[in-house]
Amino acid sequence: MATRCAFENSNEVGVFSALTNSYCLAGIGGSENFYSVLEAELRDHIPVLHATISGCRFVGRTTVGNIRGLLVPNTTTDQELQHLRNSLPEKVVVQRIEERFSALGNVISTNDHVALIHPDTDRETEEIISDVLGVEVFRQTVGGQALVGSYAKFTNQGGMVHPRTTVQDMEELSSLLQVPLVAGTVNRGSDVLGG
Repeated sequence: MATRCAFENSNEVGVFSALTNSYCLAGIGGSENFYSVLEAELRDHIPVLHATISGCRFVGRTTVGNIRGLLVPNTTTDQELQHLRNSLPEKVVVQRIEERFSALGNVISTNDHVALIHPDTDRETEEIISDVLGVEVFRQTVGGQALVGSYAKFTNQGGMVHPRTTVQDMEELSSLLQVPLVAGTVNRGSDVLGG
């Protein structure tokens, strides 16, 4: 099922929200219509949390997570970190990481089994991603783009990659991720697929 919604006047909902199989984060400060759409569709299945990261509402761009964990940048305040830990299901580990790339949603793309990361991500961050999210981690580019979180989005069932990804690269990625992939755009032709 697909539902149309916008965060204020922006159709870039992935910037202002983060959705996993066990929780949804929604940036504080949007219209109540945005929250009501998320809550109406999701509340019977997973919690929908209102949150900020570093005092900002673009929670989808700055965080990355899956059913096991949530990674937040080092700019996340102690109060924000505590709010997330208190509000998320107990089984979800929330970890603040020291990484020079603070927009984690742009440099990491993950499902519950595999994560693609920016080729220049710190080694320590790579280990934390593997440990907290419980995934196998691969340094990768997508369609010639290093911002894998912006140019690849996938779930445990399938995914979409940058429209300029070659068929050969898409087949290799699909084999690596063990899910079917398509190349495409969103929001009337934007090649930026996520956060």
